[in-house]
Amino acid sequence: MTRLETLKSNLQATLGQDIDLTEAFGELTLEVPVEQWLTVCNKLRTDAGLRFEICIDLCGVDYLTWGAGAEEPSQEPNEAARGRFAVVIHLLSVEHNWRLRVRTRPQDEEFPIVASLMDCWPAVNWFEREAFDLFGIVFEGHPDLRRILTDYGFIGHPFRKDFPISGHVEMRYDPEQKRVIYQPVTIDPREITPRIVREDSYGMGR
Repeated sequence: MTRLETLKSNLQATLGQDIDLTEAFGELTLEVPVEQWLTVCNKLRTDAGLRFEICIDLCGVDYLTWGAGAEEPSQEPNEAARGRFAVVIHLLSVEHNWRLRVRTRPQDEEFPIVASLMDCWPAVNWFEREAFDLFGIVFEGHPDLRRILTDYGFIGHPFRKDFPISGHVEMRYDPEQKRVIYQPVTIDPREITPRIVREDSYGMGR
């Protein structure tokens, strides 16, 4: 039995045979209902057959335009029905030398909420703040959930796919007030389509 097969067997033994587990490119992805997020993650960390001691990364995902314009149908046709946002973590077990991707999806697209994993892996502190800042995902139970990359006066969440490229506000120095001020953005919204222009002799030695 390979290491990946052993991990899959141990996951099913701990979490049940009907877990949402997929394998692709030599990796396993576990889909967890949002209401079971913290409970399952605690089992992943503490169970002797799993022992994922380290959370390497946590990030938000916005599936708003998933599959739009694709030439081939999506491999996951029910992706859109599962919800717009997701939280994804990547786990590492030093003891067993294996990795796992775990994903959950908050139900409310207007106000996405997921339980914080701070009590499970304290290192996710800044990761959760980043996902909150950039995607607007609220991590319930986080002791200090506030923006970490954008300014205090920033409006919106810039990694959401419906966020305008130019943003909503811009700042400049006002010589009369002698301070930096915010004002509505003055850039005209436009769609930029890149063009590639090459000479016939492009790449050939001269």
